[in-house]
Amino acid sequence: MTKLSVNINKIATLRNSRGGDVPNVVQFAKDVQRFGAEGVTIHPRPDERHIRYQDAYDLKPEVYTEYNIEGNPIDSFMKLVLNIKPTQVTLVPDAEDAITSNAGWDTIKHKDFLIEIIKEFKLNGIRTSIFVDPVLKQIEGAKETGTDRIELYTENFAHQFSLGNKEAIKPYTECAVLANKLNLGINAGHDLSLDNIKFFKENIPNLLEVSIGHALITESLYLGIENVIQMYLHKLK
Repeated sequence: MTKLSVNINKIATLRNSRGGDVPNVVQFAKDVQRFGAEGVTIHPRPDERHIRYQDAYDLKPEVYTEYNIEGNPIDSFMKLVLNIKPTQVTLVPDAEDAITSNAGWDTIKHKDFLIEIIKEFKLNGIRTSIFVDPVLKQIEGAKETGTDRIELYTENFAHQFSLGNKEAIKPYTECAVLANKLNLGINAGHDLSLDNIKFFKENIPNLLEVSIGHALITESLYLGIENVIQMYLHKLK
């Protein structure tokens, strides 16, 4: 069964909009785990516009499933992850002013950099994953970095699927087949939703984990967070 990791950045955004501590991100993380989520994901950015670095520390003792911290491995992020030692670190090449992640790594161009970063995390017992576009040469490049897993960037699939184009899954399936041959674990995330998650999962062999935030939180406004988590778990079986 593919694991569901809930990205709670949007909860922090809502909290920050009023300047207080409601909703409380730690309590929300505890609740989503109680409702069945198999992981909690956060993506702290340098300006702390949603998840703050202190949140990452506060969450550590409360996440008893898988704790996944995403981000660009700048010095402050490296220090944060090495101090907390989460289950997994997902490396994302997002610019400081990016609204959200919008591209995967060029694993060929940045090979030496990624090798160095990944080696440091693995020496500290942290599983590594790198955010990649569904391009075969980038999967091959990812293997050369020493990463444990890749995370397929699924925005294009989600957009095309919403237009009725199911053929958009093909490059993702091809990359998953190659990743399996190369003994790379496969995660996925970005714009996956209740509408497309079942189809995506059925076409990605050995999909280990999906990280879902924006869609899951917005769907929960109508359907309730506990109910939505159960709906995802059902579709991921």
